[in-house]
Amino acid sequence: MPTDRVRGWVVALVLTVVGGVVRFWDLGWPTDHGTPIFDEKHYVPQAWQVLRNGGYEDNPGYELVVHPPLSKQLMAVGQWVFGYDPVGWRAASALAGVLCILAIVRIARRLTRSTLLGGLAGVLLIADGVSHVSARVGMIDIFPAVFVLLAFGALLVDRDDVRARLATVVAEGRIGDSVWGPRLGIRWWRLAAGACLGLSLAAKWSGLYYIAFFGLLLVGFDAAARRAAGVARPFVGTLVRDVAPALWACLAVPVLLYVASWLPWIASETGTDRHAVGQQLPVGGPAALLPDWLRGLVYYSTKVLEFHATLDTPRGSPHPWESKPWTWPMGLRPMLYSYESGTGELGCGSSSCVSAVMLIGTPAMWWLAVPALGWSLWRVVTAFDWRHAAVLVGYGAGFLPWFTNLDRQMYFFYMTPVAPFLVLAIVLALGEFLGRREQGLERRRTGTLVVGIYTGLVVANFAWLWPILVGTWITADRWNAELWLPSWR
Repeated sequence: MPTDRVRGWVVALVLTVVGGVVRFWDLGWPTDHGTPIFDEKHYVPQAWQVLRNGGYEDNPGYELVVHPPLSKQLMAVGQWVFGYDPVGWRAASALAGVLCILAIVRIARRLTRSTLLGGLAGVLLIADGVSHVSARVGMIDIFPAVFVLLAFGALLVDRDDVRARLATVVAEGRIGDSVWGPRLGIRWWRLAAGACLGLSLAAKWSGLYYIAFFGLLLVGFDAAARRAAGVARPFVGTLVRDVAPALWACLAVPVLLYVASWLPWIASETGTDRHAVGQQLPVGGPAALLPDWLRGLVYYSTKVLEFHATLDTPRGSPHPWESKPWTWPMGLRPMLYSYESGTGELGCGSSSCVSAVMLIGTPAMWWLAVPALGWSLWRVVTAFDWRHAAVLVGYGAGFLPWFTNLDRQMYFFYMTPVAPFLVLAIVLALGEFLGRREQGLERRRTGTLVVGIYTGLVVANFAWLWPILVGTWITADRWNAELWLPSWR
């Protein structure tokens, strides 16, 4: 008989394959008459520049280079394998989306210790419209999403590893040797988390928020572990024993990896703003003590920061699909990525046909965001449930910082890295419906029925939305039937 660990991996791999089929299905459609759609028009040619030049962009006339290079470097790999065509534009994004499915199954299982709930998390993420569309376009948001999710998983493994090490110290009777508790040695999973956070930062600057939030989460995990082990002064012990190594793992390592993503640019002669010293910047002065490449990178970064800081909503003429963060939890203002209409010759079965791709959260999940997150908050306040707290930290890291500058142009696709944490919050709530083994067979059967019906509802909702998630030609009547809210139009 297979062990539960083996069953867990089998479920994860099967769902990953299913997710791969769903994410890669007809990946080359749609296009804008053979050209990229929506913001693919920025990132696809930038990735092609990266591929052509060996890792960096070099067109100073195309100064809309407002994100770090890693996402575009990964997209360039897809173009290298498949060519400069729609599949090549999107292959790396689709692969990142599939990796998210594998990661969330394993993460949910570790959070709940349930293979069933781990598999349920995978099903829900497969059926999430935001995750699906983000994995099928040549844009960058799916890349920080997968690295953030991997970082979160590594932190969970590190938490279990720390508690296992402390349990060994307790069993050996050495926990009282110091009021601060023992040193824990090299924590490889903490380093792995820091590396993934660095990759998320190198993919998009919003990774900085996760570095801050996950750093606090890590300190909280360590303090709770030392307290549970009976350390006399657990919080001071965390500050003395754990904070300095955590700063190395979750701050220094990300910075090093971020700089490493710029190595092709540093080694180049023609990279955009690579030789700012002597052109935009003076040769001498106090800053001359720094290497020219570092001064150029700082100059380049200040230009990017200036772009983001001044990207405000134009008064009287906002972007038609702009939205503000208070609309995001329920997906009240989605994004239209592609729209084309035509005659019945396109095969939709009517005289008027529509092909559209809309980034929209599956309502059966996203419309439950407020109660699901509210339940998690309640569990944290009343039961000090660390699982819910961890999920709320992940959700908050991708959501709360956007409230600091509400004048800025913002869009729903910023929630792409947040979608997996919504799934985890829902799965934790569904675990309550399932009940525990000691609650009796009838209670468990009722809970399983409720969870099964809900899961079927999510999958059916995703299937209904499928045409506007992949751009299938449909009738104009069906297109209107897909738009459930006035704000979706």
